[in-house]
Amino acid sequence: MKQTDAVTFFFEDDGSIPNNPSLPVLFYKGAMKGNEDKMEETFNHHHWLNSWTNGIFDYHHFHSNAHEVLGVISGHATVRLGGRNGQDLKVDKGDVILLPAGTGHKRIEASDDFKVCGAYPEGMEPDIRTGKKEEHSDVVENIKEVPLPLLDPVFGENGPVKEIWIKTNN
Repeated sequence: MKQTDAVTFFFEDDGSIPNNPSLPVLFYKGAMKGNEDKMEETFNHHHWLNSWTNGIFDYHHFHSNAHEVLGVISGHATVRLGGRNGQDLKVDKGDVILLPAGTGHKRIEASDDFKVCGAYPEGMEPDIRTGKKEEHSDVVENIKEVPLPLLDPVFGENGPVKEIWIKTNN
């Protein structure tokens, strides 16, 4: 995969899931294919820390205070991005999804062996929000305060974070 091959998705605030007003989701199709066993090490090397290995929740949720990278270690799944009216994305072993703060995500279906590695820039501690109306204005403000990551979780000093997120937001 070339560093500029990331697919981007923008999602609007739907009144429940705020999504991100200025950063797109970045989808790195097959970026870690054949190196799934090095995914966590790669993320950590690029300062995406506080990593974990598990699945993706089967309910709409988002993080208002941190960006999140999800790398598929095994299996395949369909993940809905952007909230109830968002878009379904099929992910397979070796794929990486970079979710900007506020982006809704939910597992729709998955193979029995589906497993992802997740991590956050500089080891941020993410909250888990589900789109409660009474929290909406607070989470929208939180999202605006989340700093851009210094490094791309897959490519380090280069890659889509630098070429898409940082270049278009400076």
